[in-house]
Amino acid sequence: MGELYLEHEYWVAVFQLVMAMLGMGATLTLGQFRDVLMEPRAVTIGSAVQLVLVPLIAYLCIWGLGVAGGVAVGIALIAAIPGGTTSNIFTHFARGNTALSITITALTTMACLVTTPLILGLLIAQYVPDDFVMPRQRVMVEIALTLLLPLALGMLYLRLFPKTAVTFSNLCVRSSLLGIAAIVLGSSMSGRLDVEAFGFSNLLVIFVFILALVFASMLVCKLLGLSSVDATAIDMEVVVRNINLGVLIKASLFPAVPGQPDALGDFVLFSLLVYGGVQMLVAAAFIAWRRPKHA
Repeated sequence: MGELYLEHEYWVAVFQLVMAMLGMGATLTLGQFRDVLMEPRAVTIGSAVQLVLVPLIAYLCIWGLGVAGGVAVGIALIAAIPGGTTSNIFTHFARGNTALSITITALTTMACLVTTPLILGLLIAQYVPDDFVMPRQRVMVEIALTLLLPLALGMLYLRLFPKTAVTFSNLCVRSSLLGIAAIVLGSSMSGRLDVEAFGFSNLLVIFVFILALVFASMLVCKLLGLSSVDATAIDMEVVVRNINLGVLIKASLFPAVPGQPDALGDFVLFSLLVYGGVQMLVAAAFIAWRRPKHA
């Protein structure tokens, strides 16, 4: 089972990401973005926080905490990918500005065609082998085919078949969750998710990184005088990253090969999965904290 998963890890990652983006697209219409774009201040701030502040915090964590190897690459990947699709759902539950959340997700997803290879090249060049070459073109093509295309197809489905769009979206999202479960199970059975080898100090680094993102986002929103509903949307976008995309890029850059241990790739994967779990807890805390204020 473990070796079978290693042989097909890349395509499992592709499957779960495409399903997630199809599901998200089937909930979106062009009209949802009109009001947000008419008053672009909040979306501009949110996008800038995502594309500039988050990578800066990642750099400070890597440099300030002396992080190296797979954990450094994992943090760089987390910073380089856009916000996750579930941030929109969490924003809704927290009674934040859902339209703003969707708009920032869409804009940063499109921007990551350029920003993801750029940020990765800037942050992790010194932590990868000397003969490693960042496959910028491949990453850009994969983002276009696995994020933007299925997102557009999902939106087209909603337009053509509005009566069944909710069912279609739920089916896609649940299929994506099965993909994530397969990644966790397959990685565990192949012996690549070794908590003891990863170490408590590295777990602590991931916690420090996510807490730094939380407080930095909250501080920027407060200093710039954003409303509570807009701040909630931006906070969720910053914290809830598209770990699905991170796993896909990891599988592309550091593919698992049966019988060939890869400590660097395993630590990258573990960092992504740990962050993915912690971000859900932080998002749940945000919902519990923010929601009563809008009741």
